[in-house]
Amino acid sequence: MAMRSNFKRIPAGKGPYSVGCTDLMTGHGIQGIFLRLYYPCQNGTSSEETIWIPKKEYYHGLSDFLNIYRTLGEFLFASYVGSVTCPAKWNATIKPGEKYPLIIFSHGLGAFRTIYSAICIEMASQGFIVAALEHRDQSSSATYFYKEKPDLGGKGKTLEIDKEWIYYKKLKADEDEFSLRRQQVQQRADECMRALDLMMDINSGEPIVDLMSLNFNWMLLKDSIDIQKIAVMGHSFGGATVVEALSRDVRFKCGIALDAWMLPLCDEVYPRVHQPLLFINSEKFQWASNVLEMKKLNCKDRERKMITIKGSVHQSFPDFTFLAGNIVGKIFKLKGDTDSTIVIDISNKASLAFLQKHLGLNKDFNQWDMLLDGKGFNVVPGTNIDLAPVAPQVKQ
Repeated sequence: MAMRSNFKRIPAGKGPYSVGCTDLMTGHGIQGIFLRLYYPCQNGTSSEETIWIPKKEYYHGLSDFLNIYRTLGEFLFASYVGSVTCPAKWNATIKPGEKYPLIIFSHGLGAFRTIYSAICIEMASQGFIVAALEHRDQSSSATYFYKEKPDLGGKGKTLEIDKEWIYYKKLKADEDEFSLRRQQVQQRADECMRALDLMMDINSGEPIVDLMSLNFNWMLLKDSIDIQKIAVMGHSFGGATVVEALSRDVRFKCGIALDAWMLPLCDEVYPRVHQPLLFINSEKFQWASNVLEMKKLNCKDRERKMITIKGSVHQSFPDFTFLAGNIVGKIFKLKGDTDSTIVIDISNKASLAFLQKHLGLNKDFNQWDMLLDGKGFNVVPGTNIDLAPVAPQVKQ
């Protein structure tokens, strides 16, 4: 049963740059870094589009996360999205001669590095390098790492590499969710910081060992990053990760949180966030106590922006929203009342306007500044939620 890949497509970037894509894994064990990189590329250096979900184990992880049998899940996912590609050229050569601002991107609960490609590709098409992390805190539906083991059949000098998969950790009945999510968000922020360290090493021309063995020439990225123009961005649990990362690393000059889930954060984090921060919320996901947590970050001498996109749902940000038909999309809440391409376009334009303002970019993204004030079709300032007094979120 073949995927109708011409039926639904992940949208291509609208910016002036062609977009390349590759994967990078460094370090053995969970302390290494695993990411998918999107970047402005040279035309004609690759004709191969990027596979969206590269291994069947991700189907197993998604099945676990959705509480369906792995065999059934693998069949369904492989049938309907197995041949999906995203509109970025695999292993294409980076476009030389420019220094690009950098975005570290953090995925949501049950997601992984590949499924926010519409957002990441748009940012790359507008002249950003985007490092989309795959977190190893057991919040992704699936991920893996390579571990070394001695080759006992030889002289003990050579090494074999074993792949080990990590699947989503479900909350136990008696487990305190805040404690688990607090530990996870701290690990996630640490991974964002180490990913930034890695990108800085690549920018400096330091040789790296890529365990993916994709024959990508990382030395061509030397001096390609504007190290003064770095942002962190994420969706849902990744939105909380944005706040945590900002509180811990001033190299991140600003942050963008898409439909942030604030539970994993604690009040001690908020005063340490001095960088500008943009919250882009969906209409259907937010609730009063979550928005009130966001508002705790408000401070008169720090830029805080919040907008809500009308007709959007929590799943308007990952790529699945573009691949589901209207009926399936509505049943599984992958689509809202506003067309998915319009929602992501508003989100991307607001993000670009915010990034231009706070990274000091010489672009024309300020044409969308009005979105940051909630002005325009399908967008409102602040929140659509009634913030009447409610019982505070309990954090033990």
